[in-house]
Amino acid sequence: MTRLTRILALASTASLALAAAAQAQTLLRLNHNNPADHPTHISMEFMGERFSELTGGAYRIQVFPNAQLGSQRESMELVQNCALEMARSNASELEAFEPLYSAINLPFIFQSEEHFDAVINGEIGQRILQASADKGFLGVAFLTEGARSFYGDRPINSPADLAGVNVRVQPSPSAIRMVELLGGNPTPIDWGELYSALQQGVVNMAENNPTALTNARHGEVSSHFSLNEHTIIPSVVVISTCAWNGMSAEHQDALRTAALEAQAFHSASWNAIADAALETAQAEMGVTINSVDKAPFIEAVLPMHEEVAAQSPALAELIADINALAD
Repeated sequence: MTRLTRILALASTASLALAAAAQAQTLLRLNHNNPADHPTHISMEFMGERFSELTGGAYRIQVFPNAQLGSQRESMELVQNCALEMARSNASELEAFEPLYSAINLPFIFQSEEHFDAVINGEIGQRILQASADKGFLGVAFLTEGARSFYGDRPINSPADLAGVNVRVQPSPSAIRMVELLGGNPTPIDWGELYSALQQGVVNMAENNPTALTNARHGEVSSHFSLNEHTIIPSVVVISTCAWNGMSAEHQDALRTAALEAQAFHSASWNAIADAALETAQAEMGVTINSVDKAPFIEAVLPMHEEVAAQSPALAELIADINALAD
């Protein structure tokens, strides 16, 4: 009985130690709507591992793919209400929560990938990420998803090809306005419903980066992908101000570091992933990839730049700073 008592005592002590350790570790839940094999999921897992390392295991980020904790918009509302610690949205949808994001949603605002990288990796990027502090969340990282182009049941070689065409867009004023200026009918549809909408002809076209053809299998229900590359809209990893303010300054710095490392990790691999998606869509899914003269598209959407700049002095200044960085 004495030996049994000692064993039970040791087991009890171990259980208490494990419980204390579990209690000492803070869990941050991060929700997003892509599958677990998507590059953004992999990069967010990378960020979580680095954050845990940098905090000596004091924090752990659990990444939930496939919108397990809600849609993209629902996730943002949960984050704002402190019911969810972190989420991955994108700049297009975030402009409904923080207007400064609309500057980087402007079509053809970036002259090159190098221009885009300079914006998100510098002071301008940090200005945008921090702008929403009074709205219940902060951005911590931009994850590039490359240039977005039109795809669907026909080639789009000029704005005239979009006349009267139903085009799925994100629930974003910028996306809606862009398609209107190009002559199409913007149709907001949830990402999870887009495959069936394309399949059933509810919309004829959508716009996204090449991985939509493969990761989301849209190449099965789309015959053409037209490389007009109208926008470069990054994913954005955000954190609730409740979770952020609950961290020590040291742990906040650790999250910033992990986020910046994940941002660099993601950017380094993206182009190869996008190129591979185009090759797979063409070779295995029968999607025709066509190059496009961008000039008519640029001319058609230029009024958007003036319209957005007129919304506030802060936006006008931001757009001017982005343009200046291209030089």
